[in-house]
Amino acid sequence: MADIIHLLPDSVANQIAAGEVIQRPASVVKELLENAIDAGAHRIDVLLVDAGRTSIQVIDDGKGMSETDARIAFERHATSKIAQASDLFSLTTMGFRGEALPSIAAVAQVTLRTHAADSELGTCLTIEGGKVTSQELDNCPVGSNFMVQNLFFNVPARRKFLKSTQTELFNVMQEFERVALVSPDIHFTFTHNEHLLNTLLPEPRKQRIATIFGKKLSEQLLSVDVETTLCSLHGYVGKPESAKKKGARQYFFINGRYMRHPYFHKAVQEAFEGLIQPLEQVPYFLYMEVDPATIDVNIHPTKTEIKFENEVAIWQIILAATKEALGRFNAIPTIDFDTEGRPKEMPVYNQTIEKPATASPPRPVTSTGYNPFKEPSAYHNTPKDWKALYEGVTNTQQQSQDTLPLSRAEDLVSSELERSVQHYQYRGQYIITEVRSGLMLIDQRRAHTRILYNKYREMLESRTGPSQGLLFPELVQIPMSDVPLVEDMQQDLKALGFEVSSLGGGSYSIQGMPAGLEGVEPKQLFMDLVETSKTKGQDIEGEIHHRIALTLALKSAISVGEVLTQQEMENLVDELFQQQEPNYTPDGKVIVVIYPHDNLEKLFK
Repeated sequence: MADIIHLLPDSVANQIAAGEVIQRPASVVKELLENAIDAGAHRIDVLLVDAGRTSIQVIDDGKGMSETDARIAFERHATSKIAQASDLFSLTTMGFRGEALPSIAAVAQVTLRTHAADSELGTCLTIEGGKVTSQELDNCPVGSNFMVQNLFFNVPARRKFLKSTQTELFNVMQEFERVALVSPDIHFTFTHNEHLLNTLLPEPRKQRIATIFGKKLSEQLLSVDVETTLCSLHGYVGKPESAKKKGARQYFFINGRYMRHPYFHKAVQEAFEGLIQPLEQVPYFLYMEVDPATIDVNIHPTKTEIKFENEVAIWQIILAATKEALGRFNAIPTIDFDTEGRPKEMPVYNQTIEKPATASPPRPVTSTGYNPFKEPSAYHNTPKDWKALYEGVTNTQQQSQDTLPLSRAEDLVSSELERSVQHYQYRGQYIITEVRSGLMLIDQRRAHTRILYNKYREMLESRTGPSQGLLFPELVQIPMSDVPLVEDMQQDLKALGFEVSSLGGGSYSIQGMPAGLEGVEPKQLFMDLVETSKTKGQDIEGEIHHRIALTLALKSAISVGEVLTQQEMENLVDELFQQQEPNYTPDGKVIVVIYPHDNLEKLFK
């Protein structure tokens, strides 16, 4: 039999390795930022074109590399971070695998300009698809300048699966924020398509959080500071009133590295049990320092999954520290006892006072001749004809099955043509009216949601939404990572009737909102639209329109318990049956249910 196993060429092996390490432009930015931090940089500039599709440039003022180091740094498993296996258990650097640079070079065109502090001249190295095309001396400043162009140019399948520019930019900014949060002493700048999006000067940790996510979030944070023999825990957790169902900022950092840890996340959530709603999340920024020998970072190439030797003990520390922070700031209510009229001191038994006589315990009296089986008892009067007790059980069960209400979508058109003009409202939630086949029940809020949704979708498609100006403009601050999303939404927001203008730095002024939304908070509505579009995806324009229209409809639909007049109910029912899909809400909930007349008659038999 001929030999069929062979070694892959280095170019193919590097592309395979790149598939694990470099998944999208955000992966490149993450790796280059970590290298810059390990190099001791005090300033890092990130410059992107087309969200990293065209080019990614990361410039730092670190210690730079010599000519030889610059060349060997692009070889697989070449690193200055570790020298032997035991070093994996004493890591103090962000990187250590030696896979990032060769993986980037394997799927892109890379130009590196670097200059070591102890060298007169720097080095300019050009690599394309993993192959060095040129290397020469260069008069560049001390530090490193990585230019990554045409990412995945030689892997068309991977490039085809990149998301929209807005989505990729959002992912890049998420990685940028994670690195910036853990390195508040470094000066960062972020530029996209020659527009400066963010500038972060060296500042304290809490100020860095406020600069990235806004002062409002910073004001809602409680300090956490715990020192134990296992770990030190510092950072901030949000107050209970800062909880929200989506979009909560939640970050864990371990030894200066961002990590995901669902188990530790549950510890924070458990500390808020009873203080927030079950589906709500609180923001937190928790920084832990542990002995590197007690954790294993070498789990996944992205280095965001970490194993802990003392996981359960650290879980308890996080829970206790969070509860302590809540208690220190009186976030957890204390029990106040009524102290009026209480004695100043508790009475103390005096040994010198003569003891009273010992009381004898009571003696129970029993009747030894009692036999419950010889005397009649009210609890034992079981009728001889016991079968009569179960008469009608089968019929009752059958009747309960027959009287279940049925959703009769196929009969709605014919039924509503012969419906009564008289409507009844039940508990401020359901509209009841007579139709040919029985009683029709309509959920008034869901019906209004369907009507408004179709109205807003039509506005978005035709871009003719009326606007109502606000007496006083509302100012809203959003994280810089959400700015590209808002910019892409501007046309849709204007089509709906929003008048939103940018003030720079993630600040926006809301000067107008869609007409007919009286009583709705403009700022909260705007934030809900941003969060919904961010979490549900923005790849297809129709999907954006669906999410925006649904969010607006849910926010402005009549609430449960709102009393309607006879004319308002008639208008709502008429308008509902003019819609194309009167049966269900846009998110799939039933609007109309028909209770058949035959089932009503069975109730009175």
